Amino acid sequence: MNTLLRLLPMLLAAGLSLSAAEPAKPVKIFDGKTFAGWEGDTNKTFRIVDGAIVGGSMSANVPRNEFLATTRQYTNFVLRLEFKLLGGAKANGGVQIRTQRIPNHHEVSGYQADMGDGWWGCIYDESRRNKVVAKADPALTDKLVKRNEWNSYEIRCEGKRIRLAINGTQTVDFTEEDDKIPQFGIIAVQIHGGPPSEAWYRNFVLEELP
Repeated sequence: MNTLLRLLPMLLAAGLSLSAAEPAKPVKIFDGKTFAGWEGDTNKTFRIVDGAIVGGSMSANVPRNEFLATTRQYTNFVLRLEFKLLGGAKANGGVQIRTQRIPNHHEVSGYQADMGDGWWGCIYDESRRNKVVAKADPALTDKLVKRNEWNSYEIRCEGKRIRLAINGTQTVDFTEEDDKIPQFGIIAVQIHGGPPSEAWYRNFVLEELP
């Protein structure tokens, strides 16, 4: 009995530790009705239509890159959402992850799960290294993406590893080698500056990982 009593605190601690390591339940991070939990240019650039975040316009040029971002930061997670890009071959958007706002600027700095012809399923390092750090096979993504229709993106961030999948098929598997690159930050959606175009995003479900 004395031995059991001595072991009890350790057993309880082990149980709590295991519980803490379990993934959180998936949650919706956009309610489809309001911008609660998000911030950005909701006066001109971003609006809500039929339960989706819509950036840009089909009736006018998009003056510059704009981002609607979560007010919370995240580290390890699986993010699932649906997207639709309208505006032809020059339309471009993306989903920022582990990203930071640049102070007093409309840009952000961090990884982007890219969208657009030549960019589908790639990871672009927005306003930091300014290059694709993980390139998807365009022959694969051309088959995967349903243009002008809804598609799914799955973004999995675990430690220094980031994996993207479009419509259920993995496009890149990237591991960051630079220890100076932060592995946490906001999530944001982009409409890229350029000709008339719209980026639509909906059904955001996020599962935080240990």
